[in-house]
Amino acid sequence: MRIFVAGATGVLGRRVVPALVDRGHAVTGVARSADKADQLRAQRATPASVDLFDPAAVTAAVDGNDVVINLATSIPPTSRMLRPSAWRTNDRLRTEASRHLVNAAPQTGAERHVQEALAFIYPESGAAWIDEDVPPDAPSSVDAVLSAEAQVHRFAAGGGSGVVLRFGLFYSADSAQTRDMLTLIRRGLLPQAGANEAYQSWVHVDDAAAAVVAALDVGSGTYNVVEDDPLTNAEHTRVLSELVGRRVRRLPRVAGVGPLAFQARSQRVSNRRLCGATSWRPAFGSRRDGWTQVANAARHVITGA
Repeated sequence: MRIFVAGATGVLGRRVVPALVDRGHAVTGVARSADKADQLRAQRATPASVDLFDPAAVTAAVDGNDVVINLATSIPPTSRMLRPSAWRTNDRLRTEASRHLVNAAPQTGAERHVQEALAFIYPESGAAWIDEDVPPDAPSSVDAVLSAEAQVHRFAAGGGSGVVLRFGLFYSADSAQTRDMLTLIRRGLLPQAGANEAYQSWVHVDDAAAAVVAALDVGSGTYNVVEDDPLTNAEHTRVLSELVGRRVRRLPRVAGVGPLAFQARSQRVSNRRLCGATSWRPAFGSRRDGWTQVANAARHVITGA
């Protein structure tokens, strides 16, 4: 198939693109710089310089593709995450750019649209498992996520195949946010919101990328993409303490404020729907395994080497 990927050079996209190419698909990815274009060429994909906020440019870029995958985000650096203004471009990508990509699909022949979304838009649920039938309770800081989802549902209602992937919190050795977290953990500090008994649902970026590929073969709908075994904050803190060989102290008041206040909720999210619909299974079923891999890949961050 011919596949257009927005967000092709981000931490998720740079895994998705080569995986698609390896499966014989012809991939065009959005590249906003010469370096990013070279990155895509090295992955045997075709770069396209596109302003995702320009509807005519988006339609022209999507033309001739069978599938549109929208992974475009603009996540601010850790130092600015608590500022609402730092998320404006990210919100525009989920509202305006998502709308333009969906509008372009029927005009250009694309029959499937896959949209990145978030698994932490669910309500506070204690220790209860959360599946896709639980209605979202998104705070205003992530309203844009529901806007992006609505565009995909509109596409599906018009006869296309629309897939929403609600990802857990990402972590990987090449994620800037993960590296920042590792630096703090090395100092014995963990900025993580919520009570000790609250659950958070994460997903290793490698597993998230595999889910995007699997989404090419599922029916229209919404799917949670998270680890098999979400941890409580207390469990997660113990895992990280063992990882660095020292006591790690959580800083919930630092993390759970401003645009990220929703992360203080307890959300034990289930991935059973996606596992039942595809052969996808997370390679890292728990952060107990995932953090070991991340630490080995980024050991210089932890040891200072």
